[in-house]
Amino acid sequence: MSIRHTAFFGDGEHVFALTDQMIAELERLTDTGIGAIYQRVVAGAFSMIDLPEIIRLGLIGGGTAPQDAARLTDTYARNRPMAEVFPLALDILDARWSGSPQEQEVAA
Repeated sequence: MSIRHTAFFGDGEHVFALTDQMIAELERLTDTGIGAIYQRVVAGAFSMIDLPEIIRLGLIGGGTAPQDAARLTDTYARNRPMAEVFPLALDILDARWSGSPQEQEVAA
């Protein structure tokens, strides 16, 4: 099982991973623990900062340069309908929480 999630975002396929370092940064930015972040995203009770930061930090954890991750997130996640970015943010969190279904399919 893997914590990585691969998905189309913005200009192509990207790898996302909420590594321990990226989770620590997400917790710092949101002043919330990862368990509470996961619960509120699943419940649809997230705050405005949650979705784009999950995506941005997932990109960085997946190997995208921080400047490129910021550019992609600014262009394709911020000031967009939340319904567009919610599924990706949830998939990134789910990959860290339960393991990536994509990786499970490959292993099966």
